[in-house]
Amino acid sequence: MIAKRKNGETHLVEWKESWRDEYLKWLCGFANADGGTLIIGMNDNGEPVGAENADRLLVDLPNKIRDTLGLVVPVRELTRKGKTLVEIVVAPSRPPISYKGEYHFRSGSTKQQLTGNALSTFLLRKFGRHWDGAPVPNVAVRDLSADAFRRFKAHAGSGKRMPQGFLSANRGDLIDKLLLTENGMLKRAALLLFHGDPERWVTGAWVKLGMFRGGADLAYHDEVHGDLFTQLDKTLELLLTKYMVAWISYRGVTRRETYPIPEDALREALLNALIHKDYSSRNPIQIRVEPDSLSIWNAGPLPPSWTAQTLLARHSSQPPNPDIASTFFRTGLIEAWGRGYERIAEACREQGTPEPTVEADGNGVWVKWAWVNPSSDADRVRARAQVAGQVAGQVAGQVDRLLAAMTDEMRRDAMQAALGLSGRANFIVQYLRPALEAGLIEMTIPDKPNSRLQKYRLTDAGRARLAATSKTKS
Repeated sequence: MIAKRKNGETHLVEWKESWRDEYLKWLCGFANADGGTLIIGMNDNGEPVGAENADRLLVDLPNKIRDTLGLVVPVRELTRKGKTLVEIVVAPSRPPISYKGEYHFRSGSTKQQLTGNALSTFLLRKFGRHWDGAPVPNVAVRDLSADAFRRFKAHAGSGKRMPQGFLSANRGDLIDKLLLTENGMLKRAALLLFHGDPERWVTGAWVKLGMFRGGADLAYHDEVHGDLFTQLDKTLELLLTKYMVAWISYRGVTRRETYPIPEDALREALLNALIHKDYSSRNPIQIRVEPDSLSIWNAGPLPPSWTAQTLLARHSSQPPNPDIASTFFRTGLIEAWGRGYERIAEACREQGTPEPTVEADGNGVWVKWAWVNPSSDADRVRARAQVAGQVAGQVAGQVDRLLAAMTDEMRRDAMQAALGLSGRANFIVQYLRPALEAGLIEMTIPDKPNSRLQKYRLTDAGRARLAATSKTKS
């Protein structure tokens, strides 16, 4: 479905009241994107006002467009509400189209002039090339990292997407089978994936992490270098062991630790950053951690006509680094259907933690989590008190509300809806977790607390408390 602006224009339609030669840039942008239609004689409200000198435009514009842009396009006369309009229809062009040496592109309902990395990426795509597929001379298979191959095979062995015999092949044959060579030379993707020091060829091919105590107060930081498999494994390990604090809870006398972001969701977000990064930007992936939030940034614009909301919805897979993406797909770590953000959301929903927000500004993509941190000393003391049945004050009232809303076995979202609560994090911290820790409700699948099929039900203690509360009120 085409996204419309309030006035009815779309990324395929633009209205102008009168013709100006600068609108040749808009036609250039249409040709370099998905094509489009420029209508002369319409105001911003979508009302026909008539094109001035329409007869002259019908004669002059075809030649002007051909001579300036090299495009032969239909220029037609339209009549709406008695007003004469001029319609220019531009088809998408295979070769790139320039306007006096400038390259323009229609994105959403705006026109952008492409420069720098965005222009390089655009031209490569137009000529059927991609950045990570460029061959690099004077590097041999023997220069690649044995540890990187071990990591790749460890992931691929459980992924079951490698044809029989691939994993037992020697390094040279494996690189060939992964299509990471061209004309006898290793591609850039091969160096990023399997070289121990890819920064010798690709500046900024590393991950930067920082722990902030608020604002610009940097507590400590780390850098992760090496092949992409090493970057993935070591970054995830650092986040789980050094940067994120697990939430502590108790079931009976059993201590539980739950991270504010599910490990599967965190891994998927890191994979997205490593695979979709614009490595020609020379910027490292940047991860900022605070006591109640985590953000991952990677450089690179979104595909043409995409927004941050496109990533969150179901979409096709359009990796800017297809050779890197293909190799990761072979490991089983990713899918090839553009479901990365769906999988992140699914993992968060299963654990009952907030889903991330996504922001894109043309230079890069931010994936941001924020949560309510229940792991303070006061919360841990309260948890132990709840285990002993000492639920009191505000928490007791919230737990009692939850017990009263329970009907048979219920999913978390149904319980939350029954209470009329919209904030998932607040519901989990203030209602669900205290009731679980007090033994008043229980999971139907206790061995798989994050299962998507998980439901909750009253325990004998919960029914007794509910009966006692009801008797007191009556």
